[in-house]
Formats: sequence, C-alpha cells, structure tokens
Amino acid sequence: MFKGFYNLTSAMVTHQQNLNVIGNNMVNISTAGYKQERYVATTFDDVVYSRVGNIYNSGTEIGRQSYIRAASDTYTDYTQGALEPTGLPLDFGIYGDGFFAVQGPDGDVSYTRMGNCSLDDEGYLCLPGYGRMLDPDGNTIYLGTDKITGDYQGLIYYEDGRLIGRLGVFSFEDNGTLEHTAMGLFTGEGAQPAQDAQIWNGYLERSNSDMVKQMTEMITYQRAFQSAASISKMYDQVMGRAASEVGRMS
Repeated sequence: MFKGFYNLTSAMVTHQQNLNVIGNNMVNISTAGYKQERYVATTFDDVVYSRVGNIYNSGTEIGRQSYIRAASDTYTDYTQGALEPTGLPLDFGIYGDGFFAVQGPDGDVSYTRMGNCSLDDEGYLCLPGYGRMLDPDGNTIYLGTDKITGDYQGLIYYEDGRLIGRLGVFSFEDNGTLEHTAMGLFTGEGAQPAQDAQIWNGYLERSNSDMVKQMTEMITYQRAFQSAASISKMYDQVMGRAASEVGRMS
C-alpha cells in the first residue's frame, strides 16, 4: 500500500542532489578553468547487486522491482573551455589536456586549470589563495616582476628576452581518478609532464559550464521536485483516507 512513498521520496532526494550540483556549476560559471560536474543516480537494486555475490561480483537476484534510486557518483566533465584574452601578463590558459601544479603552504601539491596567477610577497609566481605554481620539475618559479612574456611551451621570459623558467603542465593517464577538493582543486597520483598541451599567456580558460543549459536543467529538476512533493502530499491524503475508511468498515 505504501510502496509509492519509496518512489516519491527517492525522486525528491535525487532531484535535490541534481539541483545542488547544478547550483554549484552556476556559481562557478565565472571561475577560470572550472570544470562542470554532473550527478548520476542508479536504481537501488543495481547498488545491491554490486555488493552481493562472490569475489567476482556475480549478483544474485533479490527481487524484480526497484522502488528507490540511490546516489551513484558525481562526475567531472573535463572538456576544453573557451580561452578568453585578458591581456594580463600573469594570466595563463591551457589548451589541451593537462593541469597546472600548485604547491600549498603545507607542501602538498594539487592540480588545477585556473591560471589567473599573481606574485606573492617574495616574488614567486602563485595562484592567490592556493599556493605557488610549479615548473615541470616540481620547483617553484621566481619571477620578481610581472614584466614577462610566455610562449606556447610554457617558457617564461623577461622583456629583454632572458629566459626565466618554464611553467609546468601535468597530465594523468585517467582524469577520472582525480579527486575534487573542497577548495576547487584536484588531487591524484601519477602526474606526468604533458606532451601536447599549449599554454596561452595573457589568456584564461573559461568555465566549460553553459549557463543556458544549466538554467534549463535547473528549471526541469525544480519542477520535477515540486511535482514529486505535490504527489507525495496527495498520496499521503489518499492513504490516510483509505486507512480511516477501512477502519470504519471493520
């Protein structure tokens, strides 16, 4: 009698999770190098199947109906964002597969596509609020001035043509293994210097999230959430009336 509540409740939870992810994408629409995320849910029986069976995960059928959806994962879309000229000498954008490496105050290295750099108090190239940028060998890069230019290989020069160093870009065999940190950076193992990526000096990579698409999806999931909530209320009233009527008949 009450099975419908499982469907309606799981629908509301799923749509709320979608709205949370879409909201985060929209908030970061102007964040340089931001990669949009997508929430994925699956049926609860698929989740159970993946946990039932022997070491080879040969699932055992435990029923023919699934009444709820369960969270599967939140995936990151690593497709290229548009490169927008800024004219600022300390801005860098990556064209191709790869990430800048940032060394935090505690020495831990994280990875990002953000390239809106600056100089710290000691003259090192840094990502404000995150840490110092690294070269391909994992060393920090001392500039001492913002009067610099850069080429597609990441080589950085003074205005008189003297070479300063090289900005590192690193790639991973599988970007899906990276973990998204609370600060918006990525962490992972197995980073290698990227071979084909270009570094555009004076450009920033924009978010790959499309505002129109995100707005459309937000409206869709918002209406779906409201519909599930309304039907859930109606279902509750029907169940209450059925219980009272059955009680009087008995």
